[in-house]
Amino acid sequence: MRASDADRDRVAAVLREHTAQGRITMEEFNERLEHLYQSKTYGELQRLTSDLPDVDLRHRQLAKKTDKAAAKQAKAHAGMRAAWASWAMASSVNWIIWLIVSVTAEHLIYPWPLWVMGPWGVILLMSTIFGSGGSSKKR
Repeated sequence: MRASDADRDRVAAVLREHTAQGRITMEEFNERLEHLYQSKTYGELQRLTSDLPDVDLRHRQLAKKTDKAAAKQAKAHAGMRAAWASWAMASSVNWIIWLIVSVTAEHLIYPWPLWVMGPWGVILLMSTIFGSGGSSKKR
């Protein structure tokens, strides 16, 4: 029976998976890929993977989606850490300026850095607590 392009793509995915798992070398993979795209029948496709164990590609695709979701969530956490670090740095600089001005004025000046760090900190806190956590739903 003649094979379709979709059949060849499925076999190519199986070969990629076996290469990733170390069952075949890159050289073998390239050779098999050449034969794959020259194959015309199911029998020829089957010969390319006859010496390899079966691979459940559906399970592998789910794992890839899970890995992508974890990476996206880690990126969101890294972004939040960077936002908090920026807030802490800006707040520190403002407090140092306030301290220098207060010391040179020989009396305490109104703690204006609270107005810089307060609203920004509240927004960051709300984003941290109630933020999406990288779970935006795009379809």
